[in-house]
Amino acid sequence: MTASPQQTSTAIAPSWRIKLLYDGQCPLCVREVNFLRRRDRDRGLVAFVDIAADDYNPADHGGIDFETAMGRIHAVGADGRIYQNVEVFREIYTVLGLGWVYAVTQLPVVGAFADWLYGLWADRRLALTGRPDLATIVADRQTRLSQNPSPDPTCTGDRCQTDR
Repeated sequence: MTASPQQTSTAIAPSWRIKLLYDGQCPLCVREVNFLRRRDRDRGLVAFVDIAADDYNPADHGGIDFETAMGRIHAVGADGRIYQNVEVFREIYTVLGLGWVYAVTQLPVVGAFADWLYGLWADRRLALTGRPDLATIVADRQTRLSQNPSPDPTCTGDRCQTDR
């Protein structure tokens, strides 16, 4: 049996509209993700990617490395556009039909304040959730991944060579 042209095409558009990169070790982040999953209702509009998973590969997610993703929330649109900070929530909530929740953050003053407030949260979220600082988490991850190498020989730590 031969594959149809649709099955062999490498340019298949993703079913998701936005991919959320989240910290699966953060209890508050997981709570938000669980809420968003329920709102998605298995429609597959949002792809959820746990950056804390050992198999997280930046090349598959807009080139956003582990440390950057841990520092601030990021998302990747189906078109490849990178979102970060409050813009992530605004886009995801819009995709899920709840855009009104974050609509006010499109106003310049409100948006700037929301980004500033999110920055405070992001800078303190590890301590507030009882976790080590970012440098320690990154070092621990690199040590763990170097002790359990990826089955892909081009990968080291959280970085993989993409031009083979």
